[in-house]
Amino acid sequence: MIKIFNTLSREKEEFHPITEGQVKMYVCGPTVYNYIHIGNARSAIAFDTIRRYFEYRGFKVDYVSNFTDVDDKMINQARKDNITVKELADKFIAAFMEDTKALHIEPATLNPKATEHIPEIIAFIEKLIENGYAYAVNGDVYYRTRKFADYGKLSDQNIEELEVGASQHVDDEEFAQKEDPIDFALWKSQKLPDEISWESPWGAGRPGWHIECSVMSTKYLGATFDIHGGGQDLEFPHHENEIAQSEAESGQKFVNYWMHNGFVTVGQNDEKMSKSLGNFVTVHEMIKTVDPQVLRFFMASTQYRRPIRYSEDNLAEAKNVLTRMQNTLDEVNYRINDDTDSIVNENLRHKLADSLTEFKIVMDDDFNVQNGLTVVYSLLRHINQELSRPEVDKELLQQFSTEFTKIMLVFGVEFAEKTDNLDSEVEALIEERIAARANKDFARSDEIRDQLDAMGIILQDTPQGTKWKRNNE
Repeated sequence: MIKIFNTLSREKEEFHPITEGQVKMYVCGPTVYNYIHIGNARSAIAFDTIRRYFEYRGFKVDYVSNFTDVDDKMINQARKDNITVKELADKFIAAFMEDTKALHIEPATLNPKATEHIPEIIAFIEKLIENGYAYAVNGDVYYRTRKFADYGKLSDQNIEELEVGASQHVDDEEFAQKEDPIDFALWKSQKLPDEISWESPWGAGRPGWHIECSVMSTKYLGATFDIHGGGQDLEFPHHENEIAQSEAESGQKFVNYWMHNGFVTVGQNDEKMSKSLGNFVTVHEMIKTVDPQVLRFFMASTQYRRPIRYSEDNLAEAKNVLTRMQNTLDEVNYRINDDTDSIVNENLRHKLADSLTEFKIVMDDDFNVQNGLTVVYSLLRHINQELSRPEVDKELLQQFSTEFTKIMLVFGVEFAEKTDNLDSEVEALIEERIAARANKDFARSDEIRDQLDAMGIILQDTPQGTKWKRNNE
C-alpha cells in the first residue's frame, strides 16, 4: 500500500484514489518568462518520478501541469524585450518543453494555459462573488480571506499574524480599497494602456495568479481530485489561496493529498537556489555541457521532500554511478549471448525476487528513492558476482535486465543498448591480438593493445574472451 506524506495533515497517509487504479494529479508549472533553472526542474523531476512510480505500480495517471502565461513578471519582461506577452510565453514554453524532454520528463496529459481559460476564470470569480466570498472594487476583485473558516490549514498560518504582515506589504491605494489587508486579488484591473487585458464584468483586466490553478485543476480533474503538488515555497500563499477559492466555489474538499518537494541548495550555507537571489543555473545552459541523464539521475535520486545540495562533486558522483550501472548492464547483455553454457543459480533467483519486492516496499513509503536505490545497489553487487563466474544463469540475467530497465525508468534513466560497430581495421587488429596471445607472442599482443588504445579502443581480457569499449564510455 502506497503511503504519502500529506502536507495538510503533516502525516503519512495510505493512498486511496478516488477512482480505483487511477491517479488524478495536478502539479503547478512554471511562469514562462525565462528559462527554468535546476531549482525549478527539481519540482518537475520529483513529480515525474512519482508519476512514473505510480505507473510502475500499475496505475493510470492523469497528470495536469499548467503554464502561467500572464502575470506581472511576464508583463514587465515583455515590455523590457519590446515583445508581446504571448510572444514571450511562446518562446519559453518551447524552451521548457525542449529542456524537460532532454531531462526525460514524461509529457503531461495536459498543459493548460491561463490565457486560454479566461471565460472559465471569470465564471469562477462570479460564483465566488455570488457565494459572498469575493467583492469587486474599482475594477479589481478580491477574495474575503477571513470568511473562509479554515484559512491557513495547509501552511499552519495564524490569521492574526498574517494580518500584521499584510498591513506592512500593501501599498496605500490597495489598502484603501480592500476590506481587509489579508484579502487577495482574484482579478486585477488594467493599469496601463499597454498591459495585456480581457474584458470582464468588472472592466478590462487579467486574472490573479492563484485563481488560474483553481480553475484549470478542477476543470480537468474534477472539483475534488487525488494529488496536488508543487515546491515548498508554494504552500503559502499560493496553495493556501487555491484551497480557499476552490472550496468556497464548490462547497467540496479540493484535494485529498498535498505534496511539496524540497529546494535545491547551493554553497556552504545551503542557500536556496532562486532567480531572485541570482544564484541559479539554467537547465538550458547546463545541458550543453552536462549529460541531461546525469542531471536527471542526480535530481531523482533524492527523496522528493528532502533538499538537494547542488555541487560539481555530487554531479560527478551521479555520473560515476550511472557509468557503473551501464557497464554492468552491458556485461549482462554480453554474457546472455556469449558461448558459455547456462546454469541455474537458485540463490540469485531468490535474491532478485526478494529485491523486486523490497524495492516496492521501500518506494511505497512516500516514494523513498534513496532506500529504493540502496536495494538496487545491493542487487547489482550480486549480479556482478554472478558475471565473474565461468558459467552464468542466462535466464536469470535476462530477467534482471528486463526488471532493472523498468526500475531505472522510474528514475527517468534509460540505458542505451550497446550497438556500436567497429571498423574492419580495428576488428582485424583485435583478431590479430587474440591470435598473438594464443601463440604467447606477448610482445606483439602488447604492441597491438597500445595501438588500439591510441585509437580510443580499450580492451578487456576476461575468461569469456576479449571485450572492447571506447575510452569515452
